[in-house]
Amino acid sequence: MLTLSTKDIQLQQAAADKQEAIKAIAAGLEQQGLVETGYVKGMLDREAQNSTFLGNGIAIPHGTTDTRGLVKQTGVRIHHFPQGVSWGDDKTVYLAIGIAAKSDEHLGILKQLTKVLSADGVEEKLRTAENAEGLIAILNGETQLEADFDDSLIQLEFPATDLIQLTAVAAGLVKNRQSATNETVAAAIATGATYLGQGLWLAKSRAGVTRTTLSLVTPATAFKEEGQPVNGLLFVAACNGAHVKNLTYLAQLLYKQQADKLFTSAADKIVALLTEEVIEGNSQTFKIRNPHGLHARPGAMLVSVAKKFDANILVANLNGDGKAVNAKSLMKVIALGVKQGHELAFTAQGDDADEALAAIGQAIADGLGEGR
Repeated sequence: MLTLSTKDIQLQQAAADKQEAIKAIAAGLEQQGLVETGYVKGMLDREAQNSTFLGNGIAIPHGTTDTRGLVKQTGVRIHHFPQGVSWGDDKTVYLAIGIAAKSDEHLGILKQLTKVLSADGVEEKLRTAENAEGLIAILNGETQLEADFDDSLIQLEFPATDLIQLTAVAAGLVKNRQSATNETVAAAIATGATYLGQGLWLAKSRAGVTRTTLSLVTPATAFKEEGQPVNGLLFVAACNGAHVKNLTYLAQLLYKQQADKLFTSAADKIVALLTEEVIEGNSQTFKIRNPHGLHARPGAMLVSVAKKFDANILVANLNGDGKAVNAKSLMKVIALGVKQGHELAFTAQGDDADEALAAIGQAIADGLGEGR
């Protein structure tokens, strides 16, 4: 786990272009004693090979494999550019994270950082950060960017006979998670629930909430309230906008008339339905053979191949948490933390889905730009 401190961060920086920005970052890495003189050449050469822009206003400049011998100690140097720096191809960087790492240590750093930095809305938070402590809070995941929702926040087949009981249980799950208080539960019960259709009800509260959290409860036996069926209740405890993305996924389920999946699926499937994109299509699994896994360069190659096709493509690391992410997002692909030997499951949906999977499989077999 990478531990960040204020000495790793340089605020209020400006650069005419990315080459100037990279030289300044390399000088900072050398000044910190992380690299030897000459590492800057590796960073510039690496950038010339393929852009280190990840998305969300973030770049991760680092050296080439043949300059790893110049790394004394694994670490990072972070430069904040509030006015932005052009990274080419109409891409603007507000936060450049210079990485010095030996062997595949950089994969752990990338996984830690990109998992946080891939969250929606993070670009604006990074751009407007006013101090190093605030940036560290974002990079360490202490600033909430996504709502909390996992198996422990789901109660299936609870013996309830009315909405008040369901609401109390759902709010209680959030309270037990220490994300809310008794005030939250009382406010939720007093406000009542709203019928969304297809047997799904929504309850919400902002009172006493410390972390935005979702919970879901289904009754052991469906019943009716106000003439409408009650098959399940979703509770949203919100203190910020971290739940917006989850509600977008919920809206998609309702639009497709698939809300019943929230009542009939296992808990882990329910979490996936409200926290990640889900598509139904053809699937294939491929093993990554790159010696250093999917670091920025092979990751970018994989994303580049996926982007050539119109099909929606998701990828999951079967040796990781198994969560499927957009295969056309470099940030999300790197956040999978893929190492040599890991198996990736790709699912594609669209007219050219088969062609996309075949091309991805061939690219992986060819080494994703690093040879077989």
